[in-house]
Amino acid sequence: MNAAGRLIAPAPTPLRWSSPVRVGLRLGGRLVALGVVLAWLIYLRPTALGGPAAYLVIRGDSMLPTYTGGELVIIRPAASYATGDVVAYRVPANELGAGRIVIHRIVEVTGAGTGHPTYTMQGDNNPAPDPWQPAATDIVGRPWIVVPSIGRILAVLHQPAVLAALAVAAVAVAAFWRSRRFAGPGKMSGCSVPQSPPPPPAWPIASSSSEADSAA
Repeated sequence: MNAAGRLIAPAPTPLRWSSPVRVGLRLGGRLVALGVVLAWLIYLRPTALGGPAAYLVIRGDSMLPTYTGGELVIIRPAASYATGDVVAYRVPANELGAGRIVIHRIVEVTGAGTGHPTYTMQGDNNPAPDPWQPAATDIVGRPWIVVPSIGRILAVLHQPAVLAALAVAAVAVAAFWRSRRFAGPGKMSGCSVPQSPPPPPAWPIASSSSEADSAA
């Protein structure tokens, strides 16, 4: 009931999770995040970080129709490779284009019984084999996961102009966030924000009524 004698409905009580439910949801979220991190470390960590996976973006049309340009292929090593397998390999040392990674199909294996096999490679859309014959140590691995179209996005992001624009945007956002964080209440980029006046003192109702009557 307010000062005018009217009944005031109580504010609805917000729905809140009980403490055990909140703890369970929080713990479940952390376990899911931990599982994702562990899966990434075990299966998807790049070779540059000591992991087993290599990430390649398909360029050109030498592997049509198996793979198209712009696809992202995740490569993992295998125990052995045979004729008919699609593999990614590095161009052997002392060859033209040495170190470049190519993903083609094995069309012939030479010296398989010697323990030091070499592989004849050819693209599915190429009329002739590759000029290189990689050894087992040159094989990066076999395709494991293919993600369509994402390679085009990665290729755009790797362009110098795009990288420069993203770097400038990141610096601007960081500077803006830092200015907001350290400006303090009512201060932001040189402009002042008016502060709300303090609320009037909560006088007792009986005292207010007596003062009003005396003023009348």
